[in-house]
Amino acid sequence: MTAPRTEPRTVLLTGAAGGVGTLMRGLLPGYGYRLRLLDVRPVEGEPDAVTADLADRTALREAVRGVDAIIHLAGISVESTFEKVLSANIEGTYHLYEAAREEGVGRIVFASSNHAVGCTPVPRGGDPLIPVTTPHRPDTFYGLSKSFGEDLAQLYWDKHGLETVSVRIGSCFPEPTGVRMLSLWLSPGDCARLFHAALTAEHVGHTVVHGSSANTRLWWDLGSARALGYEPRDDSERYAAALLAEQGELDPENPAHARLGGHFVTDPPIWPY
Repeated sequence: MTAPRTEPRTVLLTGAAGGVGTLMRGLLPGYGYRLRLLDVRPVEGEPDAVTADLADRTALREAVRGVDAIIHLAGISVESTFEKVLSANIEGTYHLYEAAREEGVGRIVFASSNHAVGCTPVPRGGDPLIPVTTPHRPDTFYGLSKSFGEDLAQLYWDKHGLETVSVRIGSCFPEPTGVRMLSLWLSPGDCARLFHAALTAEHVGHTVVHGSSANTRLWWDLGSARALGYEPRDDSERYAAALLAEQGELDPENPAHARLGGHFVTDPPIWPY
């Protein structure tokens, strides 16, 4: 009989100074995790955080050493030049997986993105929800890097037995800021619940899940996330009336409204650094 999986307790959180990382620093300790923090920038209020670039393989391996699992949020989070995305998101994620393999870490939760499939048309009317098996259709170099990360995770599971849950995060903010976001919003509380489920579910191999709350206007299927034990509690609908009054309904003839990736398809925000 296989022994029950021991829940991870020390978790490396990369990208700890970023938007989602900052939210998770406040929420994940409530699940009993001890967080080890890493970012290329100093993490405000966290003097013990590791300040290192993902290209620094010695520092990265030291940061990974002794942790039970990793939540990988680090990297460029919007569009940039291919060269910058290559260094930060593609090579950086490879370096992280190599460090995890070398140090015997058993599981990674990889922050993928809706932009890995951003050119997928959004469902209309009675269309079915977008399945998690939908083919990669990245909308940017950023989205392409997330497609790579999912494929890298599959490779490391098949060749090295390193488990990953790839979470295609929709939009994780305290509240939705646009009409499109009503369909993809992941509340901070639900994000923490999903990450906890991803860290503790048994036998995940490489599992891809969609990361959203239980939104009334949901576009994609949450079945594989729920199968991990994720139970979303929030719904963006309470923000809908105000956002619709301000911005109006989505226009199906507008490519920025008709594709999952929104304005990343037509006019993506550019990384400022």
